[in-house]
Amino acid sequence: MQTTIKDIVRFEGTGLHAGRPARLTVHPAPAHHGICFRRTDLDGDTMIAARHDRVETSPLCTLLVNDAGVSVSTVEHIMAALAGCGIHNAILEIDGPEVPILDGSAAGFVRAFLATGVRRLSAPVHAIEVLRRVHVTDGQASATLTPAEELEIDFSIDFADAAIGRQRKVLRLSNGTFVRELCDSRTFCRQSDVDAMHAAGKALGGSLANAVVVDGSRVVNPEGFRHTDEAVRHKMLDALGDLALAGAPILGRYTGVRAGHAMTNKVLHALFADPLAYRIRTLAPEECGVLPGAGLERDVFAHL
Repeated sequence: MQTTIKDIVRFEGTGLHAGRPARLTVHPAPAHHGICFRRTDLDGDTMIAARHDRVETSPLCTLLVNDAGVSVSTVEHIMAALAGCGIHNAILEIDGPEVPILDGSAAGFVRAFLATGVRRLSAPVHAIEVLRRVHVTDGQASATLTPAEELEIDFSIDFADAAIGRQRKVLRLSNGTFVRELCDSRTFCRQSDVDAMHAAGKALGGSLANAVVVDGSRVVNPEGFRHTDEAVRHKMLDALGDLALAGAPILGRYTGVRAGHAMTNKVLHALFADPLAYRIRTLAPEECGVLPGAGLERDVFAHL
């Protein structure tokens, strides 16, 4: 069945790019509501649907904008946490333009959602089943959706910095895999990128407390990586958050090669532009075990 959270959950932190304090409150919502953001610091129409067709181009994060021009940015980690915990309906109230970055991963969001718990609603889950291959490219980057019985992510990256290099990982996202394998993987960047962003007045809230920084073969953070392949794991985390903007769970295989937020959004637009490439499928209760949040228990976090 569709779900929401059992109780209100609050988060406080700093926006990664603007460097401003950010407070986010997640409220339960009824069936068929979906995920929506609401800016509490502004008047007028401040509700922003978490949908792929509300995404505006932004080079460093996923940015949502409503018809009134009200926006909220860096939504990918909280969206990944909601999807990975199997939460289909929620209202996210935020007092500024950017979601708090926390530690640069989705772990803080996931911990709070698992501690609060998920409530089942009296409505079935409607999933988006991929029926045929959809492929988009931009230079050396590409994103592809192909049919599969559950959500799978296959991601490849290739960086000149030896600390990252070439990495590939393939995972089925059913039955809590996101929580166990991906949610604690932090955003990462190269030292040269940090210097350039700071010079341009960007990434003002970034620090070694919320990002992994590499410089050639060296990891600048004293603690190093949480996983030897933390970089590709984080790219998969981002992909899940951006895929969640489809508005319903996806049954299909996502293959990303050097892909970023824009490529994932582009492949969703291509999917929905082809009526023969997908169908909306109502899942029977016995079929819901293929969803990312199925069967989650709090003890999956015991290893963190």
